[in-house]
Amino acid sequence: MPTYKIAIVGAGPAGYFTAQAFQKAQTEELSFSIDLIERLPTPWGLVRSGVAPDHPKIKTVSKVFEKIAKEPNFRLFANVELGKDISLKDLKEQYDAVVLATGASKGRKLGIPGEDLTNSLSAADFVPWYNAHPDYVNTEIDLSGDTAVVIGAGNVAMDVARILAIDPTELDSTDIADHALAKLKQSNVRTVIICGRRGPEHAAFTAPELRDLPKLENTNVCIDSQQIQDAQARVAELSEIEKDLKNNLEAMRSIAHHPKKDVERKLEIKFLVSPIEFKGNNKIKEVIFIKNKVEGSKIVSSGEKFSIKCGLVISAIGYDSVEYPGITIENGRINNIAGHVEHNIYTTGWAKRGPTGLIGTNKSDSTDVVELIIENLKEPKLSEGITSLLKSGHEVIDQLAWERINASEVVSGTILGKPRLKESSRYKLKKLAGYN
Repeated sequence: MPTYKIAIVGAGPAGYFTAQAFQKAQTEELSFSIDLIERLPTPWGLVRSGVAPDHPKIKTVSKVFEKIAKEPNFRLFANVELGKDISLKDLKEQYDAVVLATGASKGRKLGIPGEDLTNSLSAADFVPWYNAHPDYVNTEIDLSGDTAVVIGAGNVAMDVARILAIDPTELDSTDIADHALAKLKQSNVRTVIICGRRGPEHAAFTAPELRDLPKLENTNVCIDSQQIQDAQARVAELSEIEKDLKNNLEAMRSIAHHPKKDVERKLEIKFLVSPIEFKGNNKIKEVIFIKNKVEGSKIVSSGEKFSIKCGLVISAIGYDSVEYPGITIENGRINNIAGHVEHNIYTTGWAKRGPTGLIGTNKSDSTDVVELIIENLKEPKLSEGITSLLKSGHEVIDQLAWERINASEVVSGTILGKPRLKESSRYKLKKLAGYN
């Protein structure tokens, strides 16, 4: 029975679901040996460093990942970086197929004047900062102002706004990074404004996320009911209304009419506004907006300007894939045709399709790519795989070492009434893994 060697680069949802698809595709005539390679000392990708700490249910997908990791044909090689510790060229030669599940971690730019002012950040920096990603521990964030503006109208924008607007004591029982919680407890931010370029009917929020907003105990959530009414009127003219869109608008209408509490914190969502300039002396002080209107299927400028004084701006307008030797990025994603990059190199997840869809979207995506790989397989290679490529003494964090880190974080968290206490230092993570 031929056994094919598969290298998957990136231990996030796309990587694990690809491994699972290979495991499910095994037959009496076909088997796979799967090596999952991850540059960080910890796996799980966005489930660990992207999902908001106050949304623990979404993180339960990690149980599926652990089940995949228990299969005998699976090996984890964390703390191994593509382009630094190993090359794509070498992987290509050693493996029958290489799948790039490297995601999209670079925040897109607005391309407007003043965007580089201090305290104008991307969600691509802010989200991993509060989620204990080792590369973002020292991200500089000044929370001394009373107003923050979040640009974007998707779930990432909402997560960012919610973390800024929530009473930090509501995060005490979550796995938020210690350094972030301490900073948020000293924050002066009391008003957070989400600004979307298009109308409520075009927002990429999902209804469950919207329905959660009024549950914030110490924060009022505000939406202009007229904007929702106008959107519902526009949508009513469509021949067919998608169920998700209907649910979204209903959730927004409910927020708009939700009774307000006597609290000082406020999260506001504004639609049909585009930022055109950030102003300030070195540091952000003000955002100039232009109001938009919906004309048919287009969003057009009304020409009317207004401004919001603020001390922090976070843009959440999407992500692009990061370039590394051997791949070409086009429109923010790895250049591919249905997941095929070239020869025996493939891609899946956000790296393949761009930053769209939920965690579960990666499952069907990975299955499709694995089917394509199996169709293209030739004679299996006789090679040693990654072990022949790594320098002697390289501190690989394998599945057992990761389980030691995981157990330590969970035990430390349990003592404090949290699901886990995340370690963000690479040095300490390696120590927990068993390296001195």
